[in-house]
Amino acid sequence: ISAESEVGKGSSFHVYFPLVEPDAPVSDTSADTTQRPSGNERILLVDDERLVVDASKMMLEKLGYKVTARTSSIEALELFRHNPGDFDMLITDQTMPDMTGKELAGEMQSIRPDMPIILCTGFSEQMDEKKAKEMGIRGFIMKPVGMKKMAQKVREVLDAQ
Repeated sequence: ISAESEVGKGSSFHVYFPLVEPDAPVSDTSADTTQRPSGNERILLVDDERLVVDASKMMLEKLGYKVTARTSSIEALELFRHNPGDFDMLITDQTMPDMTGKELAGEMQSIRPDMPIILCTGFSEQMDEKKAKEMGIRGFIMKPVGMKKMAQKVREVLDAQ
């Protein structure tokens, strides 16, 4: 990939792909979920970044899960308060405005102490895996999260109940 930019004239990007012979066999490993644990549980997914929510939701749905996604921790908590039995797991980001993932997890645990929770973070001085476990959060993932890592952690946490 190369990029060129000139003030007042614009930008151009060049992307080069390797040549593939027309008769060459194509292997699509992206659709292969045989090596990835999957399920059909109901997951409440919370992250303040829309792109992260959309990508994570698509990843989880591809694994078979039913996903309800929110970009507001406040909205997610209200939804959960009204229907705590509608979800089998919470996956939340740690660093969010209004209410952190740690605070959201605590509120949800006060409503439903058995709720399996996975906390995701790119970096946080306030939270690490040890602190998360101490407060009853069953899973901790550092971002960025790939499909294999997400699939394994979700199954690990759900199956540990």
